[in-house]
Amino acid sequence: MSSFEILKPARRVVAKVGSALVTNGGAGIDRSAIARWATDVAALRQRGVEVVFVSSGAVAEGMARLGWKERPKAISELQAAAAVGQMGLVNVYEQAFGAHGLRTAQVLLTHEDLADRKRYLNARSTLLALLKHNVIPIINENDTVTTDEIKFGDNDTLGALVANLVDAQALVLLTDQRGLYTADPRRDQTAQFVSVGRADDVQYEAMAGGTGTGISRGGMLTKILAARRAANTGIHTVIASGHEQNVLQRVLGGEAIGTLLYAPEASLAKRKSWLADLLQMRGRVTLDAGASKALLHGGKSLLPIGVTAVSGEFERGEVIVCVDEHGRELARGLANYSSSETLRIMRKPSTEIEAVLGYVDEDELIHRDNLVVTA
Repeated sequence: MSSFEILKPARRVVAKVGSALVTNGGAGIDRSAIARWATDVAALRQRGVEVVFVSSGAVAEGMARLGWKERPKAISELQAAAAVGQMGLVNVYEQAFGAHGLRTAQVLLTHEDLADRKRYLNARSTLLALLKHNVIPIINENDTVTTDEIKFGDNDTLGALVANLVDAQALVLLTDQRGLYTADPRRDQTAQFVSVGRADDVQYEAMAGGTGTGISRGGMLTKILAARRAANTGIHTVIASGHEQNVLQRVLGGEAIGTLLYAPEASLAKRKSWLADLLQMRGRVTLDAGASKALLHGGKSLLPIGVTAVSGEFERGEVIVCVDEHGRELARGLANYSSSETLRIMRKPSTEIEAVLGYVDEDELIHRDNLVVTA
């Protein structure tokens, strides 16, 4: 588990690039850097690897366009800079990826979007649909309308949240540094480079330094904390230099570039434990024998056709209990449809959901990724 080789099977990755990289230290958007990453992503797509991009740089680009030398402190000015910079940032990404025949989509998120279960599922559905249609999502915090994200948020954390959201196998945090050192190498000549370590090793927090520039909001500490967050759901994290040629291809090819903070095998159980034990149950669905068997022994998602009864009131994204015909609990999971919608589509095949409701969010009532067997 302690080698870069563990990244080779990854088929979905979230890559995050920081402001210092995107804007060449704040001088304006670095078109050549974005072009390199687009070439890297295009090669990965040829190998069947899906990539989601989390990009900083909107505020920094806005500052450059407005001629501001220092990051402003007033929230309104930060929001203005983000609004101005976002225009140029997205345009450059679109052109760079378009040169390789790849389509892009801008997705602006706040941490609140991912904390609320209903909005979480909506964001997940959108991103998975984009990947299905071979579109590269370009994600950033919605800095133009939020205040707390600008003051306290960072895109390293957002990268980890998005990696969990789309069930990525790897998170690559690209920075202007080689990776993690035992101390800040700019201040301590005895600092040792860390090539591989466990993401949940607490010693790395003490090693991490502060923000490297006045342009970026993050620093090595936010990357360590993001790696730990990603590891909670079994996602491995690499911190590497965005200046390296073909860095994404090489890292996902198993080459030892940067710092690998790997997720312990047991980490996958943490999400299941959270889903099973920590969320309040809002309702219950009774399953027929076929659906019960599929959940218990087949590792399948729960389809509406297998539901025979619905009790309680719940909304999309809330946790419900699945019971068999005798009332025995089988599983718990996040509902893709509300109780009223479930009553209308139960006992019906997924192909009829749209005809019944007038729309379809998911084919499943509970996707297997959001379901834990408790029987």
